[in-house]
Amino acid sequence: MKVLIACEFSGIVREAFRAKGHDAWSCDLLPTETLGQHIQGDVLEILDEDWDLMIAHPPCQYLCNSGVRWLKNNPDRVFEMKFASVFFKTLFECDDIPMIAVENPIQHKYARQIIRHNYSQIIQPWMFGHGETKATCLWLKNLPLLKPTNIVDGRAGRVHREPPGPDRWKNRSRTYRGIAEAMADQWGGPEGT
Repeated sequence: MKVLIACEFSGIVREAFRAKGHDAWSCDLLPTETLGQHIQGDVLEILDEDWDLMIAHPPCQYLCNSGVRWLKNNPDRVFEMKFASVFFKTLFECDDIPMIAVENPIQHKYARQIIRHNYSQIIQPWMFGHGETKATCLWLKNLPLLKPTNIVDGRAGRVHREPPGPDRWKNRSRTYRGIAEAMADQWGGPEGT
């Protein structure tokens, strides 16, 4: 199966699919952190390249509920929110790719008014072997709900408590390996198909 992991610089999800024998590629404006099949550039330019599945991780800082307070009296931030909402919607509504999953945190009402799609489910890292909390919504098209694989104790908010610094956003945006492996196992079909 030909798999596109959109807006991923870490390579975590890409490599989970490659470990199952799939032709998986990540695409991001940033270079990849790990060696592997990566396209550095605008994902919108490659959506029509016969992908079977896309898992997208669009930027969330302008869409997430936790950042809604920054919209008030800030026209630049409102513009960025509208742009990010259209980008998200474009990825989810792509007709060229038959199976799509888009992940993002819980969104505020202004983003939801533009996107106009409800999430399919909310997952947590502790459902996939990581004793941490990070509510992540999945919008699914032609894919089943992601089933928990390893429910563990511990409910630490490590991501929420990430200290300020230049790499804070990167550390907060990486997908947990347990979630990536569940995606590859459950959405990848038979190995290498």
